[in-house]
Amino acid sequence: MLEKSEIKELFQRYQEATSEAEKLRYREPLVTQYIGLVEFLARRFRNRGEPLEDLVQVGTIGLLKAIDRFDLEREVEFSTYVTPTVVGELKRHFRDKGWAMRVPRRLQELHLELRKIVGYLGQELGRSPTIAEIAEAASTSEEAVLEGLEIAQAYNFASLDAPIDTEDGGSTSFADQLGEEDGALANLEYRASLAPEMEKLPERERTILYLRFFKGMTQSEIADKLEISQMHVSRLLNRTLMKLREALEEE
Repeated sequence: MLEKSEIKELFQRYQEATSEAEKLRYREPLVTQYIGLVEFLARRFRNRGEPLEDLVQVGTIGLLKAIDRFDLEREVEFSTYVTPTVVGELKRHFRDKGWAMRVPRRLQELHLELRKIVGYLGQELGRSPTIAEIAEAASTSEEAVLEGLEIAQAYNFASLDAPIDTEDGGSTSFADQLGEEDGALANLEYRASLAPEMEKLPERERTILYLRFFKGMTQSEIADKLEISQMHVSRLLNRTLMKLREALEEE
């Protein structure tokens, strides 16, 4: 885990680099620093039929984009900035994967917009709208409407009975996942708000949080790794969580 000053220096050197080799030199430690966050966000999407390893790769693309676009002049921590970028990349992955054949993004977006318009007009008119009425509501041509509606057959609707793997080695189906809310994803905003506070913590406390919540280690395992007592780990963990809770309540 790098210090805040070290992260800032890496970004400065990365943005000043003039060759790809130089950029790679400073980008790699930044990726290592935040790959745990990418894995955490990717797990929120793991029950949608995609292997976690593939989702981490998709999320890493978002991480790389965020590293390239990050502006040091912004009054925001990178951990806060990168979160919506990674989540957006994961959502885009599932949106694009729903198409059985390669369809231009323009037509995908048009098709989704037309579906909303058709539903709205159907309620307003009490009948199925005509192509001309849809075109007028969408402020586009009738030809574009026909093209957008015709690509519906290219959409790949997954069967509700399609099996998906679970973390314990078993299997379930998409139907079993319907109606469930992802509480962790709903609290994503709070985690992003806590990121700056976490970077203010002493190195040992940040290490303990990382090992406990990102690596999933027990307090005993953390104690062995840091060569301190399990009771000391427990005290530090409780004290650190209390600090973060108070910071969140103040915000």
